[in-house]
Amino acid sequence: MEKKFFPANQRGVADYGWLKAKYSFSFASFFKPDQMRFGKLRVLNDDIIVPEGGSEKHTHENMEIITIPIKGSLKHEDSMGNTEVIETGQVQVLSTGTGVQHRESNPSVRQETNILQIWLLPKEQDLKPSYGQKNIDTKPLKNQLLLIVTPKNKEKENVLSVNQQAFLYLGKLEQEKTIDYNLHKDHNGVYLFLIEGKIQVDGQKLEKRDALGIWDTTKVSIESLENAYFLIIEVPLN
Repeated sequence: MEKKFFPANQRGVADYGWLKAKYSFSFASFFKPDQMRFGKLRVLNDDIIVPEGGSEKHTHENMEIITIPIKGSLKHEDSMGNTEVIETGQVQVLSTGTGVQHRESNPSVRQETNILQIWLLPKEQDLKPSYGQKNIDTKPLKNQLLLIVTPKNKEKENVLSVNQQAFLYLGKLEQEKTIDYNLHKDHNGVYLFLIEGKIQVDGQKLEKRDALGIWDTTKVSIESLENAYFLIIEVPLN
């Protein structure tokens, strides 16, 4: 097993007034040559959007964008005609393909919104854009993993899919519990992002918002040092 630790306090930081962002990889004005991406995972932004704050309309092409609200809700509007609100307990996938113009905003007048936004490089270029969102009930999740995103060729009921050989899971562990994650592909890697709590993986301790890139293995064992909530992103490395 090979691994690389990504401490929370070494992420990029940006404050745009309406948006306070933490960048796991080089993004916008944050640039680190050795922190460009992890395989096909290009972006993992930890965003806080102020009440009634939002982006201007902008365009993306050939990117798989996955949005997971951690707190609050997010309004989505795009050039395909979608106008939706995604809440905590849902996940959204925007496959931008040949190009999509969209705007994201916080519809609340009082509560901040905290989202994780993940960008994956696509397997195929210039496909027809698409949009989807699903409910993800994490309340009964106890010492187990919940599949939330899968590749298009491995579609499952009530699970969103992306144009990449990627698998995303949310997991919750009680203190002093252990769970094994078995990789789907031999040459894939895992980027494990700790949302809350404390865990240990192969001797590496992680605290809130730390991350660990793991490769050259078929299994990852996760041990909780206290109650933990985490995101697993399995992606091709090449």
